[in-house]
Amino acid sequence: MRDVVSGWDVSGTEARPMAAPASARVHTFAVYSAFGLIAAVVFGTLSYHPF
Repeated sequence: MRDVVSGWDVSGTEARPMAAPASARVHTFAVYSAFGLIAAVVFGTLSYHPF
C-alpha cells in the first residue's frame, strides 16, 4: 500500500520511494492542467460582452 502523503510504498518489509517517472508525469499533468484552466478563464472572459 502506498502512503499518499509521503509517497512511500509501505506494503512490503522495506519502504521504497515512489518511482520518479510516475511522480514526474503527475507533476507535468498538474502543470499543464493549471495552464489550461488559466487559458480557459482568460479566453472565456475575452469573449464575454456584457453590453
